[in-house]
Amino acid sequence: MFFNNPHSNKYVQSSANMNKTPLWMGILLIIILLFAILYALPNLFGYDPAVQIAGTIPGQRLQQAEVTQIESDLKKANIPYRSAKLEGNDVLVRFTDSDNQLAGKNALIKSLGNSYVVATMNVTSTPSWLLALNARPMRLGLDLRGGMSLLLQVDVASVIQQRQQNSVRDIAQELRKQNIRYTAIKPSDQGVAISFANQQAMDSAENALSIDQFSQYTWQKQSQGGQYTLAGTLSLPALNQIRQYTIQRTIDTLNRRVNELGVSEAQVQQQGVDRISVDLPGVSDATEAKEILGKTATIETHLVDMQNDAAAAASSGNIPPGDILFKDDKGNPILLKSEVVLSGDNITSASSSLSQQDGRPQVQVQVGGSAQSKLYKITSDNVGKLMAVVYTETKPSQVIKGADGKDKITYKKISRVINVATINDAFGSSFVIMGLSSAASAQQLALLLRAGSLPAALAVLSENQIGPSMGKKNVERGKLSVEVGFILVVLFMLLYYRTMGLIADLALVINLLLIVAIMSLLEGVLTFPGIASLVLTIGMAVDGNVLIFERIREELRQGVPVQTAIQAGYGRAIITIVDAQLTTLIAALVLFGIGSGPIKGFAIVLTIGLFTSMLTAITYTRAMVNFIYGGKKLKNLSIGIKVK
Repeated sequence: MFFNNPHSNKYVQSSANMNKTPLWMGILLIIILLFAILYALPNLFGYDPAVQIAGTIPGQRLQQAEVTQIESDLKKANIPYRSAKLEGNDVLVRFTDSDNQLAGKNALIKSLGNSYVVATMNVTSTPSWLLALNARPMRLGLDLRGGMSLLLQVDVASVIQQRQQNSVRDIAQELRKQNIRYTAIKPSDQGVAISFANQQAMDSAENALSIDQFSQYTWQKQSQGGQYTLAGTLSLPALNQIRQYTIQRTIDTLNRRVNELGVSEAQVQQQGVDRISVDLPGVSDATEAKEILGKTATIETHLVDMQNDAAAAASSGNIPPGDILFKDDKGNPILLKSEVVLSGDNITSASSSLSQQDGRPQVQVQVGGSAQSKLYKITSDNVGKLMAVVYTETKPSQVIKGADGKDKITYKKISRVINVATINDAFGSSFVIMGLSSAASAQQLALLLRAGSLPAALAVLSENQIGPSMGKKNVERGKLSVEVGFILVVLFMLLYYRTMGLIADLALVINLLLIVAIMSLLEGVLTFPGIASLVLTIGMAVDGNVLIFERIREELRQGVPVQTAIQAGYGRAIITIVDAQLTTLIAALVLFGIGSGPIKGFAIVLTIGLFTSMLTAITYTRAMVNFIYGGKKLKNLSIGIKVK
């Protein structure tokens, strides 16, 4: 149906030059549309179930001979596969379905043995020319793609204990500086306990330790039977600060490790006071997932005690004060100074290479932050002496029932010296670790230094595997909901607004393309709540067009010429559209700020949809209306029911 224009030809003729889109804007809108099509296109290709075969040594590059062997093993086992080829350092085998993927993994594990790491994963089937343009499909979350979810326990108690031990050293140094005598100082269950010979010394120590450096302790004097003790207890804010700092450092390190080891799209979040949840999409093997996160190791450098006999100290058990007894890779005892020269936290970069002098493996280390000055001072004062690198791994040993009835995890530390080298010169912001036994050990050390050391040990409390069938079912339902919502909106706009409704439907298609393209380009993770947000965005996307079209119809009812009505409809409805979208945007930002992972996913898709809806509902529909009707002598407009 059409609106009839009751005005004379004079008014129609005078508005013939209205509603024309500038050439530059038309070209820009076409470029944006082509961009959206290009970066949304990879989502049509989906993912292939695959098996990745990697070497056990970090950085090991497989050869074509391994590809041939893998193909032969799969053919012998009568397992169909799509392709097997080298990708990077590893071999990637693509399968037709998940059943063949699992069968292929089991067959390859059996045939290859322990010489290789075999892991299942899903890889995009996007053509290489699109990948070269960085056009990749949207990443699917754990609820859609499947994978492994782990709940980890962080050993915060050991960090608090270490802080107390460090405080013992600092407190003893401060008391000696103030010439205050004490008979004993040691860490206690609650903090630090210092014993004195008399009341005066205890009072003097309390005054000396009431400074900012030790403000995290609450001091209490105790005297009984001629024993004078000053007990320092860590305050509740200090304990909370240590606990939160440890959790945050652990989360940061886990994120770096999963990225360094090639596990993408992992979500690492705090759960409760001292627990961390890790979601690994695409990882279906619990052993593989725990192996990725199980290297709870620390790297430290210490000066070697060259004055005392390590063998004698090991046999007698009398370790010199200020020393720690370790063993090297060969099991020989070695005495190290207890002071830490450099820890893994201060290392910003590390890479393995071969020395140009003797061709032996080495690791180039880059140091950042305040550790540079300390490293320079210690090494400049000890040129010609030995410095050792200590590798310490903490493993959960057993779970015991505590007095409160809750499970408590005990941890066991395994420390060994992996490298001893001579300090030839003072170290600046970088230095080289030499004397490594093999290229493999150099690569592994560089990997650990790059990824960072965990501040506390981790234990796996629970592991949940989400199968691919659940993800597939959710994806199918999500697609169906998007399709049904899209079709209903398209039919309504087409039947109610006719040609103008068709223009709004074309803008809705462009809107979906833009949302998918932006999510893909930003490497956003689409979860099931994100699909719900996408369905909501479809319904909201045409709100702006409804306001514009109703405004045009109102103008036409009042006898305004068609071109003037179109211009007024777009011009006067924009303020209302912006206000409506702004209020929704505020709600989306609040959801993103206070919500958890799934809620944030919902808010991200909704926010992107708001901006793209503004662009398509106003700019794209206006350009299409101008292209069809702009600058023409119109007496009627296809915008719905007939109005007298």
